[in-house]
Amino acid sequence: MNQPSRFELYVLDDGERPVEVTEDTKIPNAATIKIVKQDHTLANMLRAQLLAMPQILFAGYKVPHPLQPHFLIKIQTDGSITPEAILEQACLKLIGTLASLEAKFKREFSFKEVEPGAGASTNIGGAYGSTEDPYGAAGTTSGGAWASTKDYLDF
Repeated sequence: MNQPSRFELYVLDDGERPVEVTEDTKIPNAATIKIVKQDHTLANMLRAQLLAMPQILFAGYKVPHPLQPHFLIKIQTDGSITPEAILEQACLKLIGTLASLEAKFKREFSFKEVEPGAGASTNIGGAYGSTEDPYGAAGTTSGGAWASTKDYLDF
């Protein structure tokens, strides 16, 4: 098969640089940046972060081939900052956003004390013999368990 080995998708070879910058000579304040051993996930997040910055005139990326683990991102600024510097700022903002998201995720889904008797032993029967109802008490019409307990989606 022509698929590369898994480790080749994320381990840098000897002498391989993770980021290569090529100045664009035809467009002012523009550069094409090659980021190796990454894919659409990082490329799309970087592009979105760059487009949210006021100094950016253009930001776009492409993955030349799905079997080659790199992408090219093209950045054009308004001239107040270089493309390399704005990419570094975008990366720092993205790291901060992801750290904030991680903290919120851990806070919301941390193990909390469960209220005693909050729908923990309702038998719903069924083919699998489950003794817990994952959606609250079954068969209540007045809102019973739904009104008194919090669902995992209630942030």
